[in-house]
Amino acid sequence: MPDFPEKLWKTLSSRRRFTFIAGPCVIESEKLCLRVATELQRLCAKLGVTFVFKASYDKANRTSSKSYRGPGLDEGLQVLSRVRTELGVPVLTDVHTETQAAIAGEAVDILQIPAFLCRQTDLIEAAVLTGKIVNLKKGQFLSPAEMGQVVRKAREAGGQKILVTERGTTFGYNNLVSDMRAIAILRQLGLPVIFDATHSVQLPGGGGGGARSSGQREFAPVLARAAVAAGADGVFIETHPNPDRALSDGPNMVRLAEMPKLLASLLRVREAVRDAV
Repeated sequence: MPDFPEKLWKTLSSRRRFTFIAGPCVIESEKLCLRVATELQRLCAKLGVTFVFKASYDKANRTSSKSYRGPGLDEGLQVLSRVRTELGVPVLTDVHTETQAAIAGEAVDILQIPAFLCRQTDLIEAAVLTGKIVNLKKGQFLSPAEMGQVVRKAREAGGQKILVTERGTTFGYNNLVSDMRAIAILRQLGLPVIFDATHSVQLPGGGGGGARSSGQREFAPVLARAAVAAGADGVFIETHPNPDRALSDGPNMVRLAEMPKLLASLLRVREAVRDAV
């Protein structure tokens, strides 16, 4: 199995190359993951972008207990391992318990702490102890400055390879707002800053009478470009060949066919502001 974390972290922390974290929200099938990862790998190689494949084996924080969660830990990690070894790309997935962190840490390169769990001290410590890169997503209920305490927990546990991801802030009912000042504030932590364009356009509980979340995928490219202009080191975007038929977070996901145009536009924005941020 390829050994990505050290080389990957060196690239991420240098901030010289744009980072693109992308893939389907949840593992629907091995075939889907391999298709999406293959297309994104080719695109990122062509554009000189650092690509990290993302998919979840379990969506533990669904609005409804009837929502599709994924294949589970064992089967899901087998799929992610195949993507990793066959295509030679680093892989990210989220973890929800200390036990999951330890097991997933044996199979993937980046462990993601979900936004809702970003204050769970034991979970952060368990993720850090794997020695893998840890992506700390800012909770929808936290200000950017408050993420300093979250990062401090990770560092005190021995974490040295840490990413911080902005994903919007809860505002009113069924809505999130992305304040681009957050990018500049998070950069003061001295860590690579990623912007999650997908979940920033989510409308939590905003569809189906509250039984499932809705979203406004048409605004994901808008916010992604704004975040890059504000100084984000990379962008996190979930994508699917047919978002309307996706089993999770379809309303937020960008259509796979639109990714070349979107990524090219992000790189043009980054080049335009390179000396300003």
